[in-house]
Amino acid sequence: MTKKYHVAICGASGVVGRKMLQVLHERNFPFETLTLFASKRSAGKTISYAGKDYVIQELTEEALQAPIEIALFSAGGETSKHFGPIAASRGIYVIDNSSAWRMDPKIPLVVPEVNGDVLKAEDHLIANPNCSTIQSVVPLAVLQPYGLKRVIYNTYQAVSGAGQAGINDLENHTTEKFPYSINNNVLPHIDVFTESGYTKEEIKMIEETRKILRMPDLRVTATTVRVPIKHSHAVSINVELERDFDLAEIRQAFQEAEGIILLDDPANLKYPLQSEVEDHDEVYVGRIRRDESVPYGLNIWVVADNIRKGAATNTIQIAEQLIKDGII
Repeated sequence: MTKKYHVAICGASGVVGRKMLQVLHERNFPFETLTLFASKRSAGKTISYAGKDYVIQELTEEALQAPIEIALFSAGGETSKHFGPIAASRGIYVIDNSSAWRMDPKIPLVVPEVNGDVLKAEDHLIANPNCSTIQSVVPLAVLQPYGLKRVIYNTYQAVSGAGQAGINDLENHTTEKFPYSINNNVLPHIDVFTESGYTKEEIKMIEETRKILRMPDLRVTATTVRVPIKHSHAVSINVELERDFDLAEIRQAFQEAEGIILLDDPANLKYPLQSEVEDHDEVYVGRIRRDESVPYGLNIWVVADNIRKGAATNTIQIAEQLIKDGII
């Protein structure tokens, strides 16, 4: 008989937390009990899904203990910093969707299709990468056999990446979350600017890419942009490779890769669209073409649902990897 697990969602009232609930059901995750936690403000509210009502409980130190075995966190960095180690110290496997632990060298940063092999039984605190990083490293891992020399990211990120407040700004034509109107506009920065002129979002993509691909010296740069779309991020990726390649071979590699859907038929105007990948778990790749400005250059267009693959689904896939590997 397949074992079933005691699972908790911490931050269940948020956009990602609600999506986690949906994805757990849709992927038939083997949970025996499912406990929803959020702040004191949301405690007592009810979330209904798949014919069942779940009452949200307040997240407290006392609540994070057995029989909970897996805790999926999407409650913000400060909450994760406080509650994550407490849960982990009690033997719970914590998979955290915030940026709190991503660059800690002792904490695995995981995209299962790319580096799921890094997970070990002693890893009770595991980091889920940034949404744009997740969808970018999945195709980059396919290109690694050709030798990654340099990567240039330009992102087109949906407002849902900023949570419900970002969605509200788009729908209500307000500027509560963003400094300028996002309606009929693009904002060429995500998160705050640093002294270097890069934003924190750009630095996350750069550093996380190196860590996940296990290439600490990889040359990476990024420009992250918010666009007036509710869901799904797009990333234009320019890659300089170490050796030559055959485009047909590259397409075949993408076609066969786990977690990727190839949509690359320019003659018939077939390429990934943000409006068409919403609520899908896969990463869509298209617009594959040579960059003739360098000896071994390649351009690709990568689109994924940032709330699913970029957050909820990848978090749950990590839990599935722990089960698959017999770690839990």
